[in-house]
Amino acid sequence: MAERAALEELVRLQGERVRGLKQQKASAEQIEEEVAKLLKLKAQLGPDEGKQKFVLKTPKETLTGKYGEDSKLIYDLKDQGGELLSLRYDLTVPFARYLAMNKLTNIKRYHIAKVYRRDNPAMTRGRYREFYQCDFDIAGQFDPMIPDAECLKIMCEILSSLQIGDFLVKVNDRRILDGMFAICGVPDSKFRTICSSVDKLDKVSWEEVKNEMVGEKGLAPEVADRIGDYVQQHGGVSLVEQLLQDPELSQNKQALEGLGDLKLLFEYLTLLGIADKISFDLSLARGLDYYTGVIYEAVLLQSPAQAGEEPLGVGSVAAGGRYDGLVGMFDPKGRKVPCVGLSIGVERIFSIVEQRLEALEEKVRTTETQVLVASAQKKLLEERLKLVSELWDAGIKAELLYKKNPKLLNQLQYCEEAGIPLVAIIGEQELKDGVIKLRSVASREEVDIRREDLVEEIKRRTSEPLCTC
Repeated sequence: MAERAALEELVRLQGERVRGLKQQKASAEQIEEEVAKLLKLKAQLGPDEGKQKFVLKTPKETLTGKYGEDSKLIYDLKDQGGELLSLRYDLTVPFARYLAMNKLTNIKRYHIAKVYRRDNPAMTRGRYREFYQCDFDIAGQFDPMIPDAECLKIMCEILSSLQIGDFLVKVNDRRILDGMFAICGVPDSKFRTICSSVDKLDKVSWEEVKNEMVGEKGLAPEVADRIGDYVQQHGGVSLVEQLLQDPELSQNKQALEGLGDLKLLFEYLTLLGIADKISFDLSLARGLDYYTGVIYEAVLLQSPAQAGEEPLGVGSVAAGGRYDGLVGMFDPKGRKVPCVGLSIGVERIFSIVEQRLEALEEKVRTTETQVLVASAQKKLLEERLKLVSELWDAGIKAELLYKKNPKLLNQLQYCEEAGIPLVAIIGEQELKDGVIKLRSVASREEVDIRREDLVEEIKRRTSEPLCTC
């Protein structure tokens, strides 16, 4: 122990020396030489280095060990001092770390920010290496399933308001999965890797999943077959009640707890009016290691299901679940803070909206601007600036082209391309008459409006909800 403590002190001192040289802007050769010494010292610490007391500081690589097989998609970096760093994979792990660092035990929040995945991009499916996520989380000790039900209600409200088509939210529970694996004979060491295989059932057939579990992951064929009997089931609260009577599953403590919570969850979802959007799906596994309880995933449906047929999914747009142990992984004393949350894939939504509008031969609206202030003749920039200022002061989203004397045709074309619904046109005659010509871009109809009535008229015309784009 004394030798290790001495070596750790040498590593600390050498690290300080490297940082000092960087601050002094020493030569690259000198810095590289000292960095090499630092790395050599760190190597001597050996594998026991990971057993040191975990101290949070910014920045540090805290992402590994949280995502299971998906960890291969983390962008790993290493600075010149040899410190391990990573680009954030999602917003959940940084949120848990924030709770632990600030000793917070109760918070409700939303967060929109970029995350990074070292994945194969698929632009047409909204799959990128750098993209935005929108997360909503509830942290704190509360009675079972009430925060979980609220998260699912929020997810359904978001997807409904976006008007991107019919959707279905699949739900399951990690405890049910673990209990199912246990009674089927899956070794404890293979729970997470088999879980990752099961999670592919929304993309590939059961036979392909079985072949992966048996051929690549060494699971016995008869064990895989038993898993298949369970994971191909889906339904509503009636399936929960059926599994509560299952002679083997009901004897597993974890599975019984998960099924009990799901039954309670369905009661709350019925009261919240969204039970018809929820499906209990035993194939839903969510590959991330930090989930501990209820998990869910929203998929868009290609078309309404025919009688007796399962709706065809066209991709996941939102997901989430309960992660009660994650905060404790960052707390020096292991104090746990129960958490549940959801994540919306922003680019995925954008991609779907764009495809839908293209299919309808509609233009994608690229601005929230309600009206463009335009001029019919030259030398009217001052009048345009006065009018746009009046509209801004009245709370109307207005803009003008940044040209002194733009052509009227160019201004009208800009509105059509950007999806701006109205044009307020100023001309010499309009100035004399004390009116503004208000043009509807869609119908191309024009009407003279008294200047003092313009704000009210624009608000009246834009009060109807526009196309969600």
